[in-house]
Amino acid sequence: MNAHLSSKMSPLRPAGLIALLVGAVGSLALMFHASQRTPRLLVILFTIWVVSPFLVLLWADMVSKRWPVLTRATLYAAMLVVALGSLAVYGFNAYRPPKAQAAFVYVLVPPVSWLFIALDVGIAALISRRRSNRSES
Repeated sequence: MNAHLSSKMSPLRPAGLIALLVGAVGSLALMFHASQRTPRLLVILFTIWVVSPFLVLLWADMVSKRWPVLTRATLYAAMLVVALGSLAVYGFNAYRPPKAQAAFVYVLVPPVSWLFIALDVGIAALISRRRSNRSES
């Protein structure tokens, strides 16, 4: 099964990395659009905050070379979900009538993304570990 999954996974990594780039750039563009009258220091802090889930995923990609195939495939899928989800939420927020709490979305999405990444990849790692333990015994 691993060989079958590995052959199907080959386009997932490039797709995930492209999604990370598009998601990070698009999310920042939408944030800058929404923060036109925001103090510069706050914009800098929000920039770091908004891009953080994408950096976490990029870091995970760099350290995942020896991870089981299922865990890496789940990581690449998480890249797609986080990128598309962030763009969808930020895009909706940017093009609806402005409200006093418009920044709330930019505060909430990164920790929700981190939680999703941790649960998604963590569960895949546990499943992979259990499968590995079963095949060794």
